Amino acid sequence: MGAGSDDTVFRALSDPHRRALLDALFVEDGQRLGQLCELLPGMTRFGVMKHLAVLEEANLLVTERRGRTKVHHLNPVPIQQIADRWIAKYAVGPVRELTDLARRLEPPPPS
Repeated sequence: MGAGSDDTVFRALSDPHRRALLDALFVEDGQRLGQLCELLPGMTRFGVMKHLAVLEEANLLVTERRGRTKVHHLNPVPIQQIADRWIAKYAVGPVRELTDLARRLEPPPPS
């Protein structure tokens, strides 16, 4: 599995902690390790670093050195490539029509 391959990206996205880290970087890009550790208080600093390494291996994360610290940035390109490759082709034609029909037939959620 190479960096940014579909398998590597799917593996990186399979963990809820890593998805939470990506969500945090989506909201505020360019965060340091300490900021990201605050997001996962039950996890050690080393644990967060391991998750960040998996995300970086999948090319979902780019790090920038600023002096002695690293700043982490979201790279959404691999996610878009996954969407183009695996989701878009199933969201056209009959499948889209069926999901639209199901949406129209299902009762609206209670407010």
